[in-house]
Amino acid sequence: MSEIKFDIIKNIGALSEGAKGWKREINIISWNDRKPKIDIRDWDEDHLKMRKGITVSKEELKKLKEILSEINVEDLDIG
Repeated sequence: MSEIKFDIIKNIGALSEGAKGWKREINIISWNDRKPKIDIRDWDEDHLKMRKGITVSKEELKKLKEILSEINVEDLDIG
């Protein structure tokens, strides 16, 4: 299996931090020298190891923002 190359172009922010120091972050990342995309996933503190996450394009991010702006978070039955 070939190694995955990534370049964190910009850190947008951290959503949470686990007990072992891993942070769920929103970043702009270029994967395998491709066009950068928005990425949400857990990273170790050195950004050497990562867990599964989600990567979205600019158009998908616009749609996500639109959908989230219509949600009243207080009405959601989630943890």
